Amino acid sequence: MPTSPSLSATARSTLTRKQQRAATDRTELHAVLDAGLICHLALVSGGSPLCVPTGYGRDGDTLYLHGSTGSGNVRTAARGVDICVTVTIVDGIVYARSLNNHSMNYRSAVVHGSSRAVTDDDEREHALRVISEHLAPGSWDYARTPDAKELAGVAVLALDLAEASVKLRDGDPSEQPVDVDRDDVWAGVVDVRTVYGAPRAAAYVPDDVPVPPHIAERPAPR
Repeated sequence: MPTSPSLSATARSTLTRKQQRAATDRTELHAVLDAGLICHLALVSGGSPLCVPTGYGRDGDTLYLHGSTGSGNVRTAARGVDICVTVTIVDGIVYARSLNNHSMNYRSAVVHGSSRAVTDDDEREHALRVISEHLAPGSWDYARTPDAKELAGVAVLALDLAEASVKLRDGDPSEQPVDVDRDDVWAGVVDVRTVYGAPRAAAYVPDDVPVPPHIAERPAPR
């Protein structure tokens, strides 16, 4: 498990472009992972590259991923092959005075490594709780927990966060001097934010069943 507050610098985790946007503090990695809702899991399976959206949750410097036991991608990842997990959050669309300098404000994390299958019953239950609380905080102690049959259909992977990189962009457009001197073209940033709508009860829920506080008062991701 990582013990350093700084991110490792390996050949795979070292940025080759826009290196000034790299974050080296491990807390920045945690912040991006905690703010995201899904990750993308990339690996080579059956001789073909695959990248699939996946639910996850973080506990310290371990990232837990889950999927179906019937998934070939999950079975391949559980065998210890190299995988790559990414999380990206778009914070704004950056409009410059030249199309070449249009950009995005964003936070992104890339994690490399080999995952392991979580087979210990206690850790597996803990991992599923971590994933559940990441996607739907408060639900583990409110809704029915998985029974034996449901658990048999769920595979859980654990990925160490030892080898990772974080890249960030914020602020105004980067302009060429010739464009800065113009005064006839607007430039700036349109912020992008994730917001939650009002909860909508399922058709089978009686009208007198209240929305629980952990759903009604859930804050939007930062």
